[in-house]
Amino acid sequence: MTDGLRYAYAVVRDTGAPEAALDALTALEGVTGVADESVYAVRHLGLAVLAGAVPGEDYAEGPLRERLEDMAWLEKMARAHQRVVDTAGAESCVLPVRLATVCHGDEGLRRMLATGRERFASALDRLEGRVEWGVKAYATLPAAGPPAGEPPAGAANTADAPSTADAPSTPNSPGAMSGRDYLRRRKAQRQAAERRWGDTEEGARLVHDTLCGLAEQSRLHPPQDPRLSGISDHNVLNAAYLVRREDSADFAERVGELAGRTPALRVELTGPWAPYSFTAMDETSGTEGKTEGAGADG
Repeated sequence: MTDGLRYAYAVVRDTGAPEAALDALTALEGVTGVADESVYAVRHLGLAVLAGAVPGEDYAEGPLRERLEDMAWLEKMARAHQRVVDTAGAESCVLPVRLATVCHGDEGLRRMLATGRERFASALDRLEGRVEWGVKAYATLPAAGPPAGEPPAGAANTADAPSTADAPSTPNSPGAMSGRDYLRRRKAQRQAAERRWGDTEEGARLVHDTLCGLAEQSRLHPPQDPRLSGISDHNVLNAAYLVRREDSADFAERVGELAGRTPALRVELTGPWAPYSFTAMDETSGTEGKTEGAGADG
């Protein structure tokens, strides 16, 4: 273990109470960090940063850059980081620090607090008593593809020719479909699919607009990549909402009501979380005493 490196998780207020009474730290009893280390608080100028000692072979600048290319290792670290932040923020206001922020010793942590003191204090005032809820909406309809009877891309027959399933080879056979009928059917199928997708997108807009009216702030994130999420349904809404802690039950109830509005729309609620999307903590990337900072969304 290299004593000089400290991994920073979150910034909280220092009320001047004994360390055992610091709510965020007390909540972390038995919870370990990214290197299975204990988490402690470094206090300075009315603030405290929750941090842990981490080994240089993984968290010094060079090794850390290499480690961040290992998706499995990165995911494990991110989960541990989130576990610490969310546990600490269960009952108190915390500002999540950017993922993979490593400082040189406790003095580096103090410099981080001093450099960002005004920004941290302002954010803590703004976010006091607030939590983040995540809402994702998925269109459960299958992705648009060739309508029934249309040959797949690259097939030997032309796109306008009906398949043998739609039109028997003998024109006078019972159930035979003319080329005109086939094109008319294709058009109707496309129009129906467009209407269904339109209903789904409109449903997602309704969910977002309604929830914005219940939240103090909102953030729209890019749709999730199904290759990363493992979810095949099309992500049409990926949003975060800043809600007063006391309003959380009403917010969650409203999400449940909205979820039933559009049958083809699956709505997923997560939280409450620490306010990852509303802290603007990326500004710490230039903090003195930090060896590395790799941004990641919560």
